[in-house]
Amino acid sequence: MPGVSFSFASATMYPLPCGALFWPAESALLVADLHLEKASWLASHGQPLPPYDSLDTLQRLASTLAATAATRLFALGDSFHDPDGPGRLPGDAVMLLDRLLRQLDWTWVGGNHDGLAPGRLGGRVVEEARLAGVSLRHIADPAEGGAEISGHWHPKVRIALRTGRQVSRRCFALSANKLVLPAYGSLTGGLRVDDRAFRAAMPAAITAMVPLKKQLLQLAVAG
Repeated sequence: MPGVSFSFASATMYPLPCGALFWPAESALLVADLHLEKASWLASHGQPLPPYDSLDTLQRLASTLAATAATRLFALGDSFHDPDGPGRLPGDAVMLLDRLLRQLDWTWVGGNHDGLAPGRLGGRVVEEARLAGVSLRHIADPAEGGAEISGHWHPKVRIALRTGRQVSRRCFALSANKLVLPAYGSLTGGLRVDDRAFRAAMPAAITAMVPLKKQLLQLAVAG
């Protein structure tokens, strides 16, 4: 069992250093923004990169699923970098993903990059979902009055070290009723949580949470 937790929507949840969220009461693992096949998309646009991002992302996901023993997975959008991404998956990644899809109750939530394309591979594909009264979607809805978990914004935060240096780390962005997951994919960047885009999506006080192995750093985000 992961070592650090917090309470959201009256439930105990575990934000993991890898960027996934484990919800034990629902035996569910939530991830966002895998952006599978981003490297092949970039290569087709003149930016060649080693074509191993999808396999690396899926291998990390498989390890996280094994460690948590989750039986359900919710992928909160942009699971692929583009709608044609599922057709470009290399064979070893296809086999691993197929095994995971067979083992789990898997729900793909459509994103702005991939739409409902991931459904070609199996699992359930939806535009939005609800789990124990919590709305699950790709992009946070400012008008949502209930509890909501989403992705899309790839939150990250700068942390001041004792040496005086600053480092950037992906984080979970939390407000009173909203939780935005960090991007899980190997080739994903991030947006600082003090960016005005977060203020528009989460019109309330925001806390940036950075999970470590034995500690959960919680940083108030300046308005």
